[in-house]
Amino acid sequence: MEGIEKITAKIAQDAQAEIDKLMAETGEKAQAIQVNAAAQAQQEANEIVEKGRMAASERLERLSSAAQMERRKLELAAKQEVLGEAFDLALKKLCSLPEKEYIALLTKLALKASSSGKELLIFSKKDREKVGKAVVAVANEALLKERAPNLPPEVTKSRMGTLMDKLVHNTTAIVTGVGLTVSDETRDIQGGFIMVDGDVEINCAFETLIRLQREQMEKKVAAALFKS
Repeated sequence: MEGIEKITAKIAQDAQAEIDKLMAETGEKAQAIQVNAAAQAQQEANEIVEKGRMAASERLERLSSAAQMERRKLELAAKQEVLGEAFDLALKKLCSLPEKEYIALLTKLALKASSSGKELLIFSKKDREKVGKAVVAVANEALLKERAPNLPPEVTKSRMGTLMDKLVHNTTAIVTGVGLTVSDETRDIQGGFIMVDGDVEINCAFETLIRLQREQMEKKVAAALFKS
């Protein structure tokens, strides 16, 4: 019996040693797994943080770019608005010139635009009633002076000389057919006129002239208005 007990004790002892060995190995493996898992988790956490940082940086860059673009759009819109107001003011000033200056300006435009001297001038309703006849009269006088011979001053001093001068100019007007006329028609324009010669129209409305000037002068005006 004593031999069996020794054998049994030996087996139990060996079994316990094996168990202790397995437990130690299991503990080491568990610890290694735990360390590896912690390292992996830290790596993944670092990657997530880095990806988040990069994504945040990219988003910030996109938002910054979008903000700059929007700012440029707003600045451009503001500048266009100011430019529009500047040219609107120019139009308003032209339309509100004193009557004498206004007639002189329209006369100058008519003389420059006229080619035959027989054109019709279409005004706005207000200008037709107020300055139409005066513009045509002054313009026709200038056109006649271009075409009619001038009598010597010593002749025109006398009353008879004045009558002769008028006769010469009236005869010239009849012979050459010179004479701008005010059209019965009116147009919805703010100032200026439309010159008509047959089927041809020359737009001398102030708003049209201002628009054409704006196309040519906008850069210069902008440079003057927005000096840095």
